[in-house]
Amino acid sequence: MGKIATRVDEYVGERIRARRTELGLTQEELANALKISYQQVQKYETGANRVSAGRLFEVAQRLQVEMAYFFEGLEQKLDSRPMEHGGKNRSTIELVRNFAEIEDNTIRSAVAGLIKSIAQRNKDGTDPLIVGGDD
Repeated sequence: MGKIATRVDEYVGERIRARRTELGLTQEELANALKISYQQVQKYETGANRVSAGRLFEVAQRLQVEMAYFFEGLEQKLDSRPMEHGGKNRSTIELVRNFAEIEDNTIRSAVAGLIKSIAQRNKDGTDPLIVGGDD
């Protein structure tokens, strides 16, 4: 599951908890109304388990809110940082895809070490294309 999906699940869970407590309901009372365990309600509220669309509809009915309530204010919570791998940089995306296809852990580790070494040398101001010892 992606980072954004996880944050959305956590936010929806926070909204479920907020509305439930606003109505003075316990997790067990909401669980009984939904015919599920209170542990499941707890997992929804913490974002540990994703709430299906059908279940979210039932939760909205029990908590007397529109489904949109669970997403109000979400956009401000999500920051719009660029993807770590560069997003639209085609060569970076291809590198990540190709790296993911390397099945041998030893080779993956060696390639990762090489890339890290080149990146570090770049940061230090040295030429990453010079092969051999430091003269």
